[in-house]
Amino acid sequence: MADAADHTNEAVSAKSWSRIVAHYRTPNVTRSVTEILITAVPLAAIWLCAWLLTAYGMWWAVLLTVPAAGFLVRLFMIQHDCGHGALFHSRAANDWVGRITGVFTLTPYSSWRQSHGSHHANVGNLGRRGFGDIDTLTVDEYRALSRWRRLLYRLYRHPLVLFGVGPTFVFFLQQRLPMGSWAGTRPWVGVMGTNLGIGAVIATGIVLFGVAQFLLIYVPTLMLASTIGLWLFYIQHQFEFTSWEHQPDWTQPDAALHGSSFYDLPRVLRWFTANIGLHHVHHLNSRIPFYRTAEVLRDYPQLRDIGRMTLRDSLATLSLRLWDVQAKRLVSFREAARLMAARANEGHGALTRA
Repeated sequence: MADAADHTNEAVSAKSWSRIVAHYRTPNVTRSVTEILITAVPLAAIWLCAWLLTAYGMWWAVLLTVPAAGFLVRLFMIQHDCGHGALFHSRAANDWVGRITGVFTLTPYSSWRQSHGSHHANVGNLGRRGFGDIDTLTVDEYRALSRWRRLLYRLYRHPLVLFGVGPTFVFFLQQRLPMGSWAGTRPWVGVMGTNLGIGAVIATGIVLFGVAQFLLIYVPTLMLASTIGLWLFYIQHQFEFTSWEHQPDWTQPDAALHGSSFYDLPRVLRWFTANIGLHHVHHLNSRIPFYRTAEVLRDYPQLRDIGRMTLRDSLATLSLRLWDVQAKRLVSFREAARLMAARANEGHGALTRA
């Protein structure tokens, strides 16, 4: 465990990085509009081709849901940048692009922006968990649970639940109501407006192409895109040497830099995910447009070594379920069991000696 001086030096370094990368936050409006067009137009074209192909065979049409899902993920990342006010100088421009794209990503813009802002403000804070993150218990918290609650947590953290049931629940059900925003009417207006827009898209598609043909393309695209999106969100903070601290030792810049991963994806996947894998840069300053985060790594290559993982490395994170406060790393249930047994023996030994 680092001593207090080391932790302070790391925090200062993280604050310095926050100031350095802030120079990249100015958007290029022409570039922003271009990025929107080269994402939305191909998505619309692929969907149209898929629906037309249903007249010649369902399988050919269904295959097109894979590239469609890729463009839909990218559209969500554009909405994400709008939520941070990163794509345009004007807040109104960011908000309206965010609202419109939210109809296609099934994500109500205003309420999502609010919850996602809380995530950025509290990432890595053990005392402020539950703001737009994957539920994560510490080893000691898990140890204190009853057998039934341990089973529920194990089920929740199982990959089939996280990336199978989870995306469907979040995007198709949870986001249809502003469940975490009961204060005031604005969240309800925004969510219901998005729902009306989604209903209009579905109704139009059914009228033009038929119920079966429309849903055969629309639903798989959304399910695949939502699964990819949830995986990306998971891998951005759920890796072995991420950063979680209790309030006295927690600082936002340090958590942003060391608690967010650099998911070093192949170039084509980096394009479809709009550089969201450079997540430590994004958390250092969320106002940086996604097309400029790569400039930060180009100019400051030392940031490449912080939280870096490849596509292959990321698969190993699936076994990590609990945060070990003492070792400051995520561990598997099996390793947590060994730790709990060892600490129980240490406690028993201490009592015996006393």
